[in-house]
Amino acid sequence: MTHRGSRVLHVGSLSRVEGEGALYLGVHDGTVTEARLDIYEPPRFFEALLRGRSYTEPPDITARVCGICPVAYQMSACAAIEDACGVVVDPVIRDLRRLLYCGEWIESQALHIYLLHAPDFLGRASAIELARTHRAEVERGLRLKKAGNALMELLGGRAVHPVNVRLGGFHRAPARAELLALAEDLRQALDDAWDTVRWVSGFEFPDARVEADLLALAEPDTYAIEGGTPTVLRADGSKDSFPVRDFTHRVTETHVPHSTALHSRLDGRVHLTGSLARFAIGGARLSEVARQAAVAAGLGDPRDGAVCRNPFRSILVRAVETVYAVTEALRIIEAYEPPERPYTEVPPVAGVGHGATEAPRGVLYHRYELAADGTVLSAELVPPTAQNQGAIEADLRRLAQRAISEHDPDDAELTDLCERAIRNHDPCISCSTHFLDLTVVRTSGRTTGGGDA
Repeated sequence: MTHRGSRVLHVGSLSRVEGEGALYLGVHDGTVTEARLDIYEPPRFFEALLRGRSYTEPPDITARVCGICPVAYQMSACAAIEDACGVVVDPVIRDLRRLLYCGEWIESQALHIYLLHAPDFLGRASAIELARTHRAEVERGLRLKKAGNALMELLGGRAVHPVNVRLGGFHRAPARAELLALAEDLRQALDDAWDTVRWVSGFEFPDARVEADLLALAEPDTYAIEGGTPTVLRADGSKDSFPVRDFTHRVTETHVPHSTALHSRLDGRVHLTGSLARFAIGGARLSEVARQAAVAAGLGDPRDGAVCRNPFRSILVRAVETVYAVTEALRIIEAYEPPERPYTEVPPVAGVGHGATEAPRGVLYHRYELAADGTVLSAELVPPTAQNQGAIEADLRRLAQRAISEHDPDDAELTDLCERAIRNHDPCISCSTHFLDLTVVRTSGRTTGGGDA
């Protein structure tokens, strides 16, 4: 349609996100009446695939859910099954798991910052186009990603879908010399991570605020990665926490007709997990170097209670978390002494276990019920992007409404705004099923319009 009262906008697949989906915006007389995130990737039935399998298999099977964050799935699976079997792993093994996870954080956050998110702030359509005008910066991002991949390759056996992880630990533990050989590249990565903080802090950020409750894991003495207690910071500033075993009592999933991914609510309310939530809830536990990076980025001092709720500024928090992951990796390597055995025995036990870890995109929860012989009777996986869909839709509705109320943007500008708003949250759509076609239907009291362009 050519008139402003009734208009349909259809855009091809959203670039620079993982997976496929669509966005529907309904606008009536200048009011956004509906913002719907339509995820249409076919579900892959991992929970059904796990039933009847041996309890040793979920870490390898669930790693295939995502090529960007396979370690997150492996660590959550191990945590849940070891919980069911009543096993606590050796502290050295736990440190090695944290080190492997640091590798994933480094490579995943660098990927998002440089190749997916930064082009939005610099007016570039893709990372390829960005490399033509900001070659040195893109090369820096690739160096960071390579440093993270190197940790994953050494500890995990390969960077994508690692094969060295097993229940209780690893099939093989690295020699101290092997880890020390990575330290020089990680020191370079720390310089690159600091330069990343300085670079992204110079971007211009639109005003925005996430009103959702925030959910992240918390540890008493460190920034939570491979475990912790689910903790909630509500929009009104109040806070509480709950045991991991109560996760699905507090975070409930429901089917919605427009998505193949389940939508989640925390105590019946929209919530957000991921970098913004981690910084708000656990920022005071960042290392001193990362705290300095947060202050340098303009986020404030997390030890003074600084909280960031602007999703456009999430790129700053990811940059700070990259600094943290590099410093944490260096700390673990420096203190490392190989364990006597690379794993703790995990004999099968009939029971139910729960595990949650912090994937780069947020809290990833696993639950397994096991028979006495270790057969998986049931499995439940709650990925972060599925949890975040409601908050993303609310975010889109607010941003689109403000733009329409202020200056009624044309189709191209509204499309760009919606795509940026989605990429702020770094959704992993394949994990959540599991974008973007964009349809905007504008109607008024005089005219109507709709349909597919």
